[in-house]
Amino acid sequence: MSAPEGIKRLLYERFLHFTHITDPISAVEIEEFADLARQHGISSYPSNVTSVHVLDCIGNHEPINNTNIAEKMNLSKASITKICTHLLKEGFIKRSQLKDNKKEVYYSLTPKGRHIYEVHAILHQMMEQRFIEFMDSFSESELQAVIKFLQFMIDHHKDGFMKGSQ
Repeated sequence: MSAPEGIKRLLYERFLHFTHITDPISAVEIEEFADLARQHGISSYPSNVTSVHVLDCIGNHEPINNTNIAEKMNLSKASITKICTHLLKEGFIKRSQLKDNKKEVYYSLTPKGRHIYEVHAILHQMMEQRFIEFMDSFSESELQAVIKFLQFMIDHHKDGFMKGSQ
């Protein structure tokens, strides 16, 4: 059964509006992270969310190489190299090599990076709790519809479904 055209158009308008209002979420997250970091006595931390998320990825999978970080975060290897170079310089991560493979570089957290990783985990727990509380206003069937929609968007994002067939 297909939904009426008007509902689909309204959903498209809401979707566009949602994409515009989600842009500032990274700025809010880094502000919240900075406040939480200061509360935990951290004075030096990465200045952007992506760098914090790279630390999170390393902390969750250490030791991990550049290629695997890029794949897990859906970023280019060049971007990860640039971010990791900065994180190394700031003392948040360290590099190592396997004894049998001197070519490949692996990253792991330093104690300074581990502290950032732990505070970031606290922040995400707080954000998840707020999100779950926000979802309390929806029924299970409404939440299932949202999940279905979001999964569709995720699955078809790489297909470029919004680009058209020209």
